Amino acid sequence: MLTRKVRLWDINAHITCRLCSGYLIDATTVTECLHTFCRSCLVKYLEENNTCPTCRIVIHQSHPLQYIGHDRTMQDIVYKLVPGLQEAEMRKQREFYHKLGMEVPGDVKGEACSAKQHVDPHRNGETKADDSSNKEATEEKPEEDHDYHRSDEQVSICLECNSSKLRGLKRKWIRCSAQATVLHLKKFIAKKLNLSSFNELDILCNEEILGKDHTLKFVVVTRWRFKKAPLLLHYRPKMDLL
Repeated sequence: MLTRKVRLWDINAHITCRLCSGYLIDATTVTECLHTFCRSCLVKYLEENNTCPTCRIVIHQSHPLQYIGHDRTMQDIVYKLVPGLQEAEMRKQREFYHKLGMEVPGDVKGEACSAKQHVDPHRNGETKADDSSNKEATEEKPEEDHDYHRSDEQVSICLECNSSKLRGLKRKWIRCSAQATVLHLKKFIAKKLNLSSFNELDILCNEEILGKDHTLKFVVVTRWRFKKAPLLLHYRPKMDLL
């Protein structure tokens, strides 16, 4: 079987964050131009700016954070290409939680990478990708998904109706994975209310419409950081903004 070896430094420019010059962690992409950065770097940058750090295109005049999304594919690629990066990041997160005296989330406890890395031990800075790695990852995936994300960091949410046109949920308090997105919540609410489409809904936090690709962890960090649980979200019929 033919394999192609690629030097890591030849692709560094494509897997590093322009803001911190480090490898991408929690990769987040700007939907307008598709440039990718570390989530924490980009969120901090957009607190005072509304343009892309790379191409300077205006993301949004007033709410640029609504037009960025977690890029799982890019993050998986970075973890596969850079030996030891995922383990090092997990270790830093565990140390952070221990330092604050907080319980370590289930998805941070283990050090083992879900994706297998194939590194040539005889040549520093090179990675090797072949079909067998993809096959092995595919075969292992069902075993990893058996807990249905119950071992992930969890977020407590209160879903309140913000319109007289919709009814409230019978059970408005839920607890789910921090990796769930606003889109998942829209589908959940639409199913409970028997709506024809989840696209008919807007979900808000602090009276601000949330982007469908925002994870709940991102919402908590950027809009509920210094407030007590549960995370309060409101839903209403979708409004077309001019």
